[in-house]
Amino acid sequence: MYQDLLLATDGSDGARRATDHALALAGRLDATLHVLSVAEEGPHSSEKRDKMRSDPEGEAIDVVETVERTATAEGVDVRTTVRHGVPQEQILEAATASGADLIVVGTVGRSGLDQLIVGSVAEEVVRNAPVPVVTVREGT
Repeated sequence: MYQDLLLATDGSDGARRATDHALALAGRLDATLHVLSVAEEGPHSSEKRDKMRSDPEGEAIDVVETVERTATAEGVDVRTTVRHGVPQEQILEAATASGADLIVVGTVGRSGLDQLIVGSVAEEVVRNAPVPVVTVREGT
């Protein structure tokens, strides 16, 4: 059914839940897991970064390497990529470039004013993805 899964992750709590889900799914389907983290650039990128994270590229590399180690230990075929730019745009481009037939992303379930001002990466991916998208909500 699905042979190439794209996991988009930033290492947040919601993304860790999505990572667990993607690893389990890739294992069950004997699929390749393509792991993407985006060193965010563009509007609102500095608002989303906390004071301790001043190296977006280093953070992105750490995130994909962590998932890669876990996937390898679980016997999941894994490929990693770090991109730079606006996350939702890079996720959609990576899905096409990797030949992904399913995208897995985490979501924090933001709503109201936060949603209107900052937007939702997951929502944009769902709206514009060329393939099915699984969203894994933080805390579920």
